[in-house]
Amino acid sequence: MKQVIFTGAATALVTPFAQDGSIAWEELERLVEFQIEGGIDAIVACGTTGEAATMTTEEHTQVIRFIIEKAKGRVPVIAGTGSNDTQFCVELSQEAKELGADGLLLVTPYYNKTSQKGLIESFNYVADSVKMPCILYNVPSRTGCNIQPATYKELSKNPYIVAVKEANGDISATACTAALCGEDLTIYSGEDNQTLPIMALGGKGVISVFSNALPGTMHQLAAAMLQGDLETARKLDLEYLDLMDGFFMDVNPIPIKEALFQMGLIQTNFCRMPLTTMTEEGAAKLHALLKKHSLV
Repeated sequence: MKQVIFTGAATALVTPFAQDGSIAWEELERLVEFQIEGGIDAIVACGTTGEAATMTTEEHTQVIRFIIEKAKGRVPVIAGTGSNDTQFCVELSQEAKELGADGLLLVTPYYNKTSQKGLIESFNYVADSVKMPCILYNVPSRTGCNIQPATYKELSKNPYIVAVKEANGDISATACTAALCGEDLTIYSGEDNQTLPIMALGGKGVISVFSNALPGTMHQLAAAMLQGDLETARKLDLEYLDLMDGFFMDVNPIPIKEALFQMGLIQTNFCRMPLTTMTEEGAAKLHALLKKHSLV
């Protein structure tokens, strides 16, 4: 049986910046502690939510190293190393392995995209080159590239390709993937509001944006599903569904950074361009949601 990197809830951690755009290292350390103390099961460094797309290669590896060092082995740390340049992805993934990452998160190629054949060849090449647990990341709304169930079936034959973060928004396709791959591919929800249905299909957890603000709540929801306690999971899901959706009322990670700023967990809501801050109207709507849930 393949290695399962984590079960439950992993946070796709934001990268806090100072107002001048530099990385706010002390705040990042506090966020790591907030997550672990809150009961999170794993942390993803340098994913979409962490704004890896606007980091230099040096910053990318610095953030991965920093989070691994501050986590101190208390939870698995998964490094986002995906790229639309497969050779660069291999090089960055090798660095993450040497830094001590527990796994890699590999997004599908974006902009230049590829075919299903290209996905199979590219992901197998990365996995075979680095030889460590890899989580594929399927988010076609951002990349324009969608992994099909039959492609997952082929990729699941690779011993190093252990899981997928599924954010295609298509529960029927996810059910097909689960049926085809069985225990050869762990499925994690890549969308907070689909955690419950994906875990009902046998998924092992979620890689979450929501848990940046509420790590304990998302941990409880996922744990309830793993324990077969559908009543508790459904209650939590419906109670916080408006907030899960609210964190996507603008382009991620703009709303979650605004939320963490309003909650006092980070000192600025700064996102690197081309991302920006929320409109005043959007920030006010988000504030109302946070207030409803007693977070501000």
